[in-house]
Amino acid sequence: MEQDTAKTVQQPPHTHLLDFNRVGVPLIEIITLPQIHHPLTAAVLVKKIQAVLRRVGAVVTGMEMGGLRADVNVSVRRRDGNQDGSISEYYGVTGLGQRTEIKNLASVKAVEDAIIAECDRQIEILENGGVIEGETRGWTLGSKTTKRLRGKEGEVDYRYMPDPDIAPIIIGKDLVQHLKDTLPILGDEWHQRLVHSPEFNLTPKDASTLLLLDDGERLEYYLEVVTILRRAFHDNPELQKKVGKVAGNWVLMELGALFKDESFSPTRVPPAHLSSILAHLLTKQITGRTAKLLLTTIFDEDMDSPSTPESIIQARDLLLRPLSEGEYEELAKQLLEERKEVVRDIVEKGQVKKVKWLVGQMMGRGREGGVEPERAEGVVRRLLGL
Repeated sequence: MEQDTAKTVQQPPHTHLLDFNRVGVPLIEIITLPQIHHPLTAAVLVKKIQAVLRRVGAVVTGMEMGGLRADVNVSVRRRDGNQDGSISEYYGVTGLGQRTEIKNLASVKAVEDAIIAECDRQIEILENGGVIEGETRGWTLGSKTTKRLRGKEGEVDYRYMPDPDIAPIIIGKDLVQHLKDTLPILGDEWHQRLVHSPEFNLTPKDASTLLLLDDGERLEYYLEVVTILRRAFHDNPELQKKVGKVAGNWVLMELGALFKDESFSPTRVPPAHLSSILAHLLTKQITGRTAKLLLTTIFDEDMDSPSTPESIIQARDLLLRPLSEGEYEELAKQLLEERKEVVRDIVEKGQVKKVKWLVGQMMGRGREGGVEPERAEGVVRRLLGL
């Protein structure tokens, strides 16, 4: 534990400003052993620690806002074990080269890039017969190398600073047990649940993305959507099985695309509204195209006069009224007659992917949300003899 000190702000070429805004803020330092061998591993570790701290409420802002900062110690050694006389030991790990410390890295990307830059610098010095000095270095975004800040003052780096030690703090076993009992579910356990539980059945990639987005808000939103849908389909086990994956796709992809240029807000499209849209879609009362239209309409609405999916469906007459087989066939024949060049590409040249284009044309010509793509494709393929 320590207290935050002043932050140095460089203004090239010769000016250094001191920012005292965070002086006295209590800090807890988490130290790892020198057992990390790749820059990406270090970056992922920092990201993982940040996710855990956010999940338990220990930090409320990201690295860029000062909620977490990283210092990295870097040393290189030859693969053949010959350290050219420079062999160091840290916390029981032996055979290491002289380390340098890079201070105050403010993003996960900065951690990875700074380590790469410092490794390259040390390797170049050693290959040219030089010696690595124990020192503190800095790194700025976009730099190709680190920059010397100051030398180390012996084994204990900062004893030349006239700061008092913090008095011993005794943490009772009862408090430790209370914290264990009240901790929220952490990311690893949630990942296992999201992937392996039939309630969710997400891919590992989707589960990871959901856990990392929006400081946990996106996960909470997704869980509420799933809860509402499972409650709505309590008497339909087949639909309940589909809820987790379908909700995941829509929360991450369709809704995510709408929020690409702004911060996520769970009230923009309330979970109950997305649940209603997906319930209509899963029960085949609307098509996927109509579902996307409903989502976009609600997202773009004036928040002071919001509509429900049900009211929009009713006002625009969007409920699916399936066409008969004859109506599908008539629509398809008319299109194939008009687009003979596309028919030739499919039948004679084997460009089967253009069937999807024809299906899209049928959906565009039919009543809004009235053409089911699966049925339309089946009719087109039958008429083309595919």
